[in-house]
Amino acid sequence: MSLTTTVTKEKETMNEQSHQRITVQSLTKSAIVTALYVVVTLMLSALSFGAIQIRLAEMFNYMAIENKRYVYAVTLGVAISNAISSPMGIVDVLWGSFSTFVTLWICRLAVRHVHNQILRLVITGAIVVFSMCTIAGELALVSHINFWWTWLTIAAGEAVSMAIGGVLIYFVGKRVDLTA
Repeated sequence: MSLTTTVTKEKETMNEQSHQRITVQSLTKSAIVTALYVVVTLMLSALSFGAIQIRLAEMFNYMAIENKRYVYAVTLGVAISNAISSPMGIVDVLWGSFSTFVTLWICRLAVRHVHNQILRLVITGAIVVFSMCTIAGELALVSHINFWWTWLTIAAGEAVSMAIGGVLIYFVGKRVDLTA
């Protein structure tokens, strides 16, 4: 075996290890965001479910505009949280997760050409607050409550969550590269 062949094989091995490290690192970051979403939701579960809710874990929605892996991480966090504590059961697991997934992809698309970080956060917050119509619709259909009132109360709670989260994520993003 020649020296060139040995060096080439060593480089290939190093590239494979580097790729695996990035994959493990990416999975770890995703798992941390998923876990944080679940923990924050469950710790504040009295506020996190129902027609009037302030789910502070929704602040992690902002992570999705920085890296697409967080679309999946937050969606999984929603599914797990809803599976454990939602009084709506499987309907909320499926519909809430689907709604989150679609909304976060819409957010990513909406801000992909916006370079001002504050504007990116404002646009994302507005889209997420508006998307609460999907959760209001779910509650109206399953619980037979007024859609418009439910949308108003859930959107108001979401606005509070996203405002608090937006400020926190903005300052965290100043110190930590959320895109990596």
